[in-house]
Amino acid sequence: MSAAVHVAGIGMIPFTTPSKGALYTDMGAQAIGEALADAGLSFDAVEQAYAGYVYGDSTSGQNVVYRAGLTGIPVINVNNNCSTGSTALYLARQAIAHGAADCVLAVGFEQMTRGALQSYFADRPNPLDPFAEALARNQGYEPETPVAAQFFGGGGREHMEKYGTSAESFAAIAVKARRHAARNPKAVFREELSLEQILASPMIFAPLTRLQCCPPTNGAAAAILCSDAFMRKHSLTKGAVIKAQAMATDTTATFDSGSRMDVIGFDMSSRAAQAVYEASGIGPEDIRVCELHDCFTANELVTYESLGLTAEGTAERFIRDGDNSFGGRCVTNPSGGLLSKGHPLGATGLAQCYELVSQLRGTAGARQVEGARIALQHNLGLGGACVVTLYAQA
Repeated sequence: MSAAVHVAGIGMIPFTTPSKGALYTDMGAQAIGEALADAGLSFDAVEQAYAGYVYGDSTSGQNVVYRAGLTGIPVINVNNNCSTGSTALYLARQAIAHGAADCVLAVGFEQMTRGALQSYFADRPNPLDPFAEALARNQGYEPETPVAAQFFGGGGREHMEKYGTSAESFAAIAVKARRHAARNPKAVFREELSLEQILASPMIFAPLTRLQCCPPTNGAAAAILCSDAFMRKHSLTKGAVIKAQAMATDTTATFDSGSRMDVIGFDMSSRAAQAVYEASGIGPEDIRVCELHDCFTANELVTYESLGLTAEGTAERFIRDGDNSFGGRCVTNPSGGLLSKGHPLGATGLAQCYELVSQLRGTAGARQVEGARIALQHNLGLGGACVVTLYAQA
């Protein structure tokens, strides 16, 4: 990273279930408007835009950005599965860090349908075929069970087999997610639930019950990134700084190690996190607030260890000691996370950015983490890509 990059403005609309019928154009434009207003800038200041979405036709990004302004700037559409939003952020940050622009927009949005994720192109190879083949080799395949639950549930099962982790520890993550979301007015599911309620919900793929699986969600979020020179020129002072950022994709370990946790990104997440720690000079022991990719409770549990927030094999103790919540060592997903805030795929990475910048500003309200000065973001997409971002107070 060759230059300081500030997050000068953030915007996020309340997430909803698909039944609310929100249009991606309206959601995306509203998030952009909020980010610009938060930064105190007009759209004319934006030099490039990166628009992230998964379910939509080509140039949907232009269809959203044009509603904020028709200034002729480059608009780049981004699709990187569940890490799409943070990939848009990654590209926007690169443009500024390497001097290609001084003010860049990253926006993510998703208009989803009800039910499990599915592919829409049955007449060509599915990009997840190699992952499905590894899944079948490592644990078998159940045609009637949602495949994403099999991927992440399989990773959870491996952790249980290696370390004796209990089903209750996975469910406790969902309890924590609801408790945190109750403090977040932009979250979808704000009703607190007990451990018994989580465990009693229908089993999808053990150890994952339905309430341990994130729901399809509509939503949008955006961020305005600026160079240090731009911040000074326009007397902007509201920014948080991206201290370090890394993206990793799969290696042979994903497919050849025999590890179900590697299939869901354990190795990939670990490599991205290590690159960020090395670049920033900040270690996981310094992190007090983190937004990580909890599409299923199993992924949150194994990600504690892949990010180094706790040593391998100790995630269950980390949970039982309350170190993943307020009053603990690292408040994880204070927003409620994907499980309770919601997971509109293209928007998720930028919603994480929104939450962590709010934490560093001290404007997170009832979910404010005391003394938050450094924040870690982890966003994962099977297929695959993982983006880890470290923020610091400006």
